[in-house]
Amino acid sequence: MQPKSNVVHLPVYNPGKPVEDVKRELGLDQVIKLASNENPYGFSNEAKNAMLAELTNSSIYPDGASVMLTNELARKLSVQTNQLIFGAGSSEVIVLAARTFLAPGDETIMANETFSQYRHNAQIENARIIEVPLKDGKHDLPAMLAKITNQTKIVWVCNPNNPTGTIVTDAELRTFLNEVPSHVLVVLDEAYREFVEQEQFSDGVELLKSYPNLLVLRTFSKVYGLAAHRIGYGVSSPEVIQFMNQIREPFNTTRIAQAGALSSLKDDAFVAACKARNLEGIRYMTEQFDRLGLSYFPANGNFILVDAKRPSGVVFDALLRKGVIVKGRWANYPTYIRVSVGMPEQNVAFIEALEQVLQEVTV
Repeated sequence: MQPKSNVVHLPVYNPGKPVEDVKRELGLDQVIKLASNENPYGFSNEAKNAMLAELTNSSIYPDGASVMLTNELARKLSVQTNQLIFGAGSSEVIVLAARTFLAPGDETIMANETFSQYRHNAQIENARIIEVPLKDGKHDLPAMLAKITNQTKIVWVCNPNNPTGTIVTDAELRTFLNEVPSHVLVVLDEAYREFVEQEQFSDGVELLKSYPNLLVLRTFSKVYGLAAHRIGYGVSSPEVIQFMNQIREPFNTTRIAQAGALSSLKDDAFVAACKARNLEGIRYMTEQFDRLGLSYFPANGNFILVDAKRPSGVVFDALLRKGVIVKGRWANYPTYIRVSVGMPEQNVAFIEALEQVLQEVTV
């Protein structure tokens, strides 16, 4: 059997090496994973209790429409229930958007170094991909706007951008959206928005009031700490959500995930505590990078992209041997590694290991 010709050469997504594999392969007792931008502080106790209680219903299909979760999230965001769609992580909402709006030959625009799943799913739909270089690690919205044609169907904007951590401001987004033709869907991925401190940062849901051709993506995988349960969501106009729901698989989110997400929404104290701890971690790491003479992009999420001044693959492998997993091998940033912010003791261990690696690996 032969697959579709446009998927034959697609890369398989690399989520980072599992801790267990590294321990086994390298004979290590202790391994720190700072590669996947996970929440090192876990998840809300309220979510834990709700998910444990939901285990008793494991023989029953989940609510395909996620009614209780939809109602609570609509209330929290001040939107209508028909403006929400849920997926197995925001990654599945990306799949739904691409499958709904991209046909073979359609054009889609994205940054040249951003979340890989935009490109991946556009390739699956056999769309024509137009990549626009980042400018100082940030989306170049004027350049992206200049690439829009009558064949353009989706423009992807990751804010904060993964892997650089940079943001585009509310004013920059509004200027951009004012010029985007109504036939183009702008997907604004705000997976890391809860970590952002900048006052100039936009609220994508608020922008929806003025721009119905906007789809905002958010997730429970990051600050809420429900990465293993795969639940995220999209917010848009009722028309966009209806189209996407027409191709959404039934029962695509689990009962346990829905219960955990619903309870997480009610635990603002947990989110605030995680955000504060993340900021402390960023301050510590950036101070250490300054001490080591390493440049880095402004960190607006729970990760930092830092220039190790050596090939990132070499640095990755050297750190791995010391029991620290990071993310490297960025095509447009060949000497940079992305490190997630961990607990204080993990951050200290990473810096100690990195300093050793910088001494061992010559420039």
